[in-house]
Amino acid sequence: MIEIKKRFLFKGILFFSFIALSVAYFIEHVLGHLPCSLCLMQRVPYILAIIFIALILFIKRFEKPVLLLLSVIFILSAILSIYHVGVEQNIFKEPFVCDIGDKSLEGTKEDLLRQLENNKISCKDVTFSIFGISLATINTIISIALSAIIVKNYINYEKNK
Repeated sequence: MIEIKKRFLFKGILFFSFIALSVAYFIEHVLGHLPCSLCLMQRVPYILAIIFIALILFIKRFEKPVLLLLSVIFILSAILSIYHVGVEQNIFKEPFVCDIGDKSLEGTKEDLLRQLENNKISCKDVTFSIFGISLATINTIISIALSAIIVKNYINYEKNK
């Protein structure tokens, strides 16, 4: 019965990661809301979780080290998400990865076309929200919840053996 609980945990995180990425890609490609650099970085933990959990489900070994790795991944995801929310709320300065460059209308028309082609989305602009809550805020909540669940299961891993 304990084995089912561990497998359920891994499959639940796998499912949740898949859903999070699917929603992000749907919002980007179907609804047309382009992500900023921090938004793109916030997808990486879910991709890593899918890779590591898929390996665990196939090889059926190294569950405890992967739980530790997943806790670190989602704690870092929570930190990145909190930082992104801070950028959106003007608590933190927009980082260099979000620098949208000089958007002045000076220069030749070729310069203006080049600027339009290289247009980056500002990390402080909320381009999509659900019930008034930015995706960075939602990701913060999800990352903190997943971190807590994974850390608790890592700490209790030996008890569940």
